[in-house]
Amino acid sequence: MLEVGSEQVKGHSRSGSDAKAFIEATKTEALGLLESELNRLVDSAPPSDKERVGTEFQGFTHLFKRFLDESGPSLQWDNIEKLPPDAVRDYNSLPTPTADVLQQMLSKLVVVKLNGGLGTSMGCYGPKSVITVRNDLTFLDLTVQQIEHLNSTYNVNVPLVLMNSFNTNADTDQVVRKYKNLNVDIHTFNQSCYPRISKDSLMPIAKICDVDKHPDAWYPPGHGDFYESFYNSGLLSKFVKEGRDYCFISNIDNLGATVDINILNLLMNSSEKGHEFVMEVTDKTRADVKGGTLIQYENRLRLLEIAQVPKEHVEDFKSVKTFKFFNTNNLWVKLPAIERILSENALQLEIIINGKTLNNGLNVIQLETAVGAAMKCFRGAVGVNVPRARFLPVKKTSDLLLVMSNIYSLKKGSLVMSPQRMFPTTPLVKLGDNHFSKVKEFLGRFANIPDLIELDHLTVSGDVTFGRGVSLRGTVIIIANHGDRIDIPSGAILENKIVSGNMRILDH
Repeated sequence: MLEVGSEQVKGHSRSGSDAKAFIEATKTEALGLLESELNRLVDSAPPSDKERVGTEFQGFTHLFKRFLDESGPSLQWDNIEKLPPDAVRDYNSLPTPTADVLQQMLSKLVVVKLNGGLGTSMGCYGPKSVITVRNDLTFLDLTVQQIEHLNSTYNVNVPLVLMNSFNTNADTDQVVRKYKNLNVDIHTFNQSCYPRISKDSLMPIAKICDVDKHPDAWYPPGHGDFYESFYNSGLLSKFVKEGRDYCFISNIDNLGATVDINILNLLMNSSEKGHEFVMEVTDKTRADVKGGTLIQYENRLRLLEIAQVPKEHVEDFKSVKTFKFFNTNNLWVKLPAIERILSENALQLEIIINGKTLNNGLNVIQLETAVGAAMKCFRGAVGVNVPRARFLPVKKTSDLLLVMSNIYSLKKGSLVMSPQRMFPTTPLVKLGDNHFSKVKEFLGRFANIPDLIELDHLTVSGDVTFGRGVSLRGTVIIIANHGDRIDIPSGAILENKIVSGNMRILDH
């Protein structure tokens, strides 16, 4: 029998031929019932949407069939091989291209930002990309500034492509209008909209094809959907016909993911051409132990996610010594190769089974895929070990504190670490969920962002506020117990300090 969990489809127990026949018959029945339900949903869609919905449901049917067919873990742990010496290149070994080839190189590039996420985890409404992160500028503002600077500096026209979801599309399209007079061509397309299925019946919970009326019945199927949705949008074909060779894909909330000419040069001008896929990885620290890593498996380089790891090997996976790198999700992919792989139906991404419980108590399943998992499908795939500065994601307000601080300065949309910081690493910051997790509340607790240049580690828990001009250095731990409040006074310098209990400075 199929066991569905949040991590993987587990293997069938050994059974006789009668049991096997029953399982196969059940699968066939489940697939047939699903296809009938999907046809009914297509019929309920507005006439103008039927063709698009039908195409998307074909992709979902293929994913569902694989979900039924693929039993057992996606790899055998003991068959993981040691990475070959040339599997991951050191970024510092990459040559910088000469100025005379830069224009030609950039004319063959497309920049893609994954823009499907909402800001709800940080207490914000709408797309995460419109959260203000620095100098009243949003993630999207900074991205557009970066591309505009690139285009103006090198007299090129690198297009910016946003992959939206049905959650972010309408709001993003409104925001994009304000950039129309800038030197950036912006294109948008939507990733697929798939039906959530009941964990018990494996049937869609949607009754009609109307996302606005029943948003809980639908989901965007992870960024692995990029390849087929990009193809279906017509943009892939358009860019290939224009002679563009590569796209650079990254998350919109990774402020370190800027166009890098040394990596682009590796793809276009090196003596070892033929890399259809490059994954930027960086050194794993104890804060990154759950991040996907690179492995060699069946003579191919591929991404290994924690969801694919058998429970008895999770601690091995988290080992910084065994798996030194983790995936930044900054990817460089050859555009004609995407066309080839899709035409050959050779894109087989590991299925991530994401179980959720809706507000009404219904248990549902989302079948998702990850964009980096496609690595194994491309020729000449390689990793590049990049500096940590290329991985600056803002997932929580603790990340927001860092990017708003004086550790970084803003230049043409890019964050640059201050030369005053002694170490190239960023401090480890932990802010308590109860008082700091929402952006509005977080901002209300700081009169202004403290000086963090010499900070190594910061833990703040409880009802804590910060005055103006506070400086935090070394390791600082501030804990206000339940019912207590701590106000750090303006101008305070805390260096290797633990502050706890109840401290209130009152203005007179």
